[in-house]
Amino acid sequence: MVAGVMSDPARNSPPPMTDESVLSGLDKDQRAVAVDVAGPLAVLAGAGTGKTRAITHRIAHAVLSGAQAPDSIFAVTFTTRAAGEMRARLAALGVPRVQARTFHSAALRQIRYFWPRATGRELPEIAGSTFGLVAEAARRHHVRTDTAVIRDLSSEISWAKSTNVLPAEYAAMAERAGHQVSGVTPATVAKVAADYERVKAERQVMDYDDILLCAVSLMHEHPEVAQEFRSVYRHFVVDEYQDVSPLQHSLLLQWLGDCDDLCVVGDPDQAIHSFAGADARFLTNFSREFPDAHVLHLNANYRSTPQILKAANELLHPPGRPAVGRGVILRPVLDAGRPVDLAAAQDPVAEAEHLAGWLAARHRAGIAWSDMAVLFRVSAQSPALESALDGEHIPYHVRGSERFFERAEVRTALGRLTNVAHSDPQADPGESLDEVLTGLGWTPQAPEGQGRVRERWESWGALREMGQQLVSDGADSLDRLVAQIAERASMQHAPVGEGVTLSTLHSAKGLEWEAVALVGVQEGLLPFSLAKTPAQVAEERRLFYVGITRARQALRISWATSGPNGRGRRNPSRFLGGLLGESTGSPTVDPRAARGPRTKRVARCIVCRRPMTNAVEVKLGHHEGCEVDYDEDLLARLKAWRLAESKQHSLPAYVVFTDTTLMAIAQYQPRDDESLMKIRGLGTAKLRRYGAQLLRIIDGAGAEIVGADATSDAPSAS
Repeated sequence: MVAGVMSDPARNSPPPMTDESVLSGLDKDQRAVAVDVAGPLAVLAGAGTGKTRAITHRIAHAVLSGAQAPDSIFAVTFTTRAAGEMRARLAALGVPRVQARTFHSAALRQIRYFWPRATGRELPEIAGSTFGLVAEAARRHHVRTDTAVIRDLSSEISWAKSTNVLPAEYAAMAERAGHQVSGVTPATVAKVAADYERVKAERQVMDYDDILLCAVSLMHEHPEVAQEFRSVYRHFVVDEYQDVSPLQHSLLLQWLGDCDDLCVVGDPDQAIHSFAGADARFLTNFSREFPDAHVLHLNANYRSTPQILKAANELLHPPGRPAVGRGVILRPVLDAGRPVDLAAAQDPVAEAEHLAGWLAARHRAGIAWSDMAVLFRVSAQSPALESALDGEHIPYHVRGSERFFERAEVRTALGRLTNVAHSDPQADPGESLDEVLTGLGWTPQAPEGQGRVRERWESWGALREMGQQLVSDGADSLDRLVAQIAERASMQHAPVGEGVTLSTLHSAKGLEWEAVALVGVQEGLLPFSLAKTPAQVAEERRLFYVGITRARQALRISWATSGPNGRGRRNPSRFLGGLLGESTGSPTVDPRAARGPRTKRVARCIVCRRPMTNAVEVKLGHHEGCEVDYDEDLLARLKAWRLAESKQHSLPAYVVFTDTTLMAIAQYQPRDDESLMKIRGLGTAKLRRYGAQLLRIIDGAGAEIVGADATSDAPSAS
């Protein structure tokens, strides 16, 4: 711009959107959705097919063509983020005045406006937390009120209300749906649910589900309210319709009244929330409920490579067999990519270690850490994954959950174990851990049902398996076991930055990444052991499908052939049937996996040749009491370098290298990368990060980059 000359905003701003420009850029199927502005309409839209683009352009086309007024359109989504995205897209298309809200947000706005007018009373306060209310109701029936049980009771009460199940009907419906609260009978849950309603009434509060119930009753019992609402909003759009609950469906019907101008969009093959009351039959039976409905399909996938889509399609539509999917068969648009990686590992620890290598390889190929994800069925799978990524210094964050060592039940157990170590340092480490966990409530038998009680049990079980692994690897005293667990916990506090996402499959829905790894794809985890009925197993299959379709360019699917420490055999998931053929590439099998549970080799001291069981001695290669020669000056330089490195990156010194590893380097003095890799505690990631510096220090050329006195080194675990 010439100095002193103001620009013309109208000249620099983009031209206003027109009806025709809104339709340009849509593919044939998306355009068919956009121009079909008279409901009822159901759009079956597969993963990555641009459904949000299609429905926002449909709304914009309806407004810009004059078919609908923006103030008369009501769009409903399931998350605040999705509603915000829809409003932003509509504003960019020149349609800023359309209402786009979640069911709860819309209902709350409605009852806050109409409730005082219709009833003459103030709307009850919405409880910030229902925990105390449920606990009070539980106490009245002598139900234990620990956190996990109360959370599970809260979930069941919410499920019942979302599915329009009254307390008197709960026991029969829960049995039919396979719902259980550990240690509480369905009849008692029903009594607690009934008393929960009484407690709320006594305290004059309402809960999150009551927002929808109030909106339904308000319109049903006050025709003038319904008439006023329907006179304003005459065109409705509902996204993610496969996730609608019976209660939400009841509210939608109240909003509609005699009107049938409704457009719904969803994918029955991504229906994975039945535990929360969602019922995909509202989508699949849409034409029965609205006989004049049009049904359109979006199946052109713009997200994933043909190889990934082939795996997804064959999961739900296996060649030569009846289809198990009810949605569309995805059609690839992108060019061919790399084969899907299939990998069998010896046990979950080996699976996690191999995964870390795969992530590192993808990162070297140019994929950012933040554009990768590791997906799993249950949170109890994350500790081994977190440990493997920590060991390779791969940054990560756990989506929708605390990291393993930050979970309340894990922190409590470690606190008690530390107290035992202080009071009785000679206690057996494995037995002490078992006693602590048993005292907290852990049992070998899994609790009934899913929910917070089950999650807590799984966390304790994962901690027990970790402890057993450490004892097996040489943690021969309680102090040493506590120290090694503490070291693993400390590693999780390294700066995360832009990291790999660790997430359950449920939490990953609606997201996508360049590279995705699905771990633990084996019987008992996927499908989950509690999935007993055909409907439950079918939902587990859809959950696997959701995981596969999160990947854009690279997909890895792995499973373990045995349990932790090689205990028991594990079978690949039945869902892998068609995926194990040549169509996606042959699986990479850890040679040890085919041999079954591993037999532990006896490590022998290089000096006296007697067996070693202590983990520190195994890393050094000799008993701590057997004298060996090592360069003390070199060890001092290595420690000084470690101190500088740990300060620069805000890491504990032992996260860089433990004293034991530095002593082994000073003893063996490796001269190249291959020799460095033979040092225990020095993996591929650490070789890439520190290898060149270590070799310079060993050669004596690294003295100038050290420059510190080893005596100033921070205390570190060995």
